[in-house]
Amino acid sequence: MLATIGTIVFLATLVLTIVDDAFGYVVMVNEVDPASLARDGVRLEDQSAEQLRLTLEEQLSPRRARALERESPLAERPAADLHELVLVELVKPNIAATYGLIESIFERGRIVAESQTAFPGSVLSFRSWINWRFMSTSQTARPLTTGVLTAFTGTLLTILITIVVAFPLGIAAAVWLEEYAVDNRLNRFIQLNIYNLAGVPSIIYGMLGLAVFVRGLEPITSGALFGAGSGGDVANGRTILSAGLTLALLILPVIIINGQEALRAIPGSLRHSSLAVGATKWQTVWSHLLPASLDRILTGTVLAVSRAIGETAPLVVIGASTFLTQDPTGIFSKFTTLPMQIYQWTSRPQPEFRHIAAAAILVLLGLMLSLNAFAIITRNKLRKNRRSA
Repeated sequence: MLATIGTIVFLATLVLTIVDDAFGYVVMVNEVDPASLARDGVRLEDQSAEQLRLTLEEQLSPRRARALERESPLAERPAADLHELVLVELVKPNIAATYGLIESIFERGRIVAESQTAFPGSVLSFRSWINWRFMSTSQTARPLTTGVLTAFTGTLLTILITIVVAFPLGIAAAVWLEEYAVDNRLNRFIQLNIYNLAGVPSIIYGMLGLAVFVRGLEPITSGALFGAGSGGDVANGRTILSAGLTLALLILPVIIINGQEALRAIPGSLRHSSLAVGATKWQTVWSHLLPASLDRILTGTVLAVSRAIGETAPLVVIGASTFLTQDPTGIFSKFTTLPMQIYQWTSRPQPEFRHIAAAAILVLLGLMLSLNAFAIITRNKLRKNRRSA
């Protein structure tokens, strides 16, 4: 009882700390006064798209203007995007001080007075570090403009490969070991090693992935064998494919063991009755045993995948990028993931990156909770359908 209460208190404190860092007041100091960018007597915030475009063309360096034009022509951008571009490129707001959510709620007066005294002319605003722009923007070096799109995309592609590889192999191995394998020394040795592999530290799987997928199978995992990556996108096997295969090895023993336990939970009478009416062994497995155990299998698989999502050590070993500004375009691209991104931000000395990391942690928690919720809903639905059948 005490252990349960202690765990709940610890988790509540952890979540509260993360939420406290993800929201709060921010003191902004502009390098350029927005009033100096008024055009024809119109304030910056009231300017039209054409006026904002002219301001950018006049103030930006030719090189920077050409780079922005390549991304998207200024004449085709809406006024809201141009206004944001003026703020980032010309006004250049910098973070002077940040405050947590609890401090912002209960000590607002002190924060206002402190910002006016220490940073004259600054702008104090309440900021949610997790927002749509944060979710839809690639990583940059500035905390005000960075986002998790690159890491989020890398995480989804990596986990997709992990599921596609590990789930069918794991269930096939579980069916063979539980329903077909005879009880001999070789099969007992295989079963023992599966249990042992489930407890191997994840960094060992990273070393295995580095040796096998990154180096041994480099022509395949780099895409060179298929003509991919020839444009300089990748130079070796440190790709999303290598990461997905490494994480698939990591969770494969867990899926096998969970599948075996799910099959063992089925009463023997179901097997005997199916075989008694003339069904083959495979027909019994496919039509009766797997449907009856599917809820347990899916639940265990999702929990194993949730573990893979949060892994960092094996990805560090196989060479995941900690700073990547280009979104992955396929399984042969360089990559980073949410845990790697969080690690990179928490290691930065600037205090504002602590708030960015907290927002990324909330995104990662949301992804993992969504998977767990999917597992619970699917399990309950399958059980309900089986009872009503």
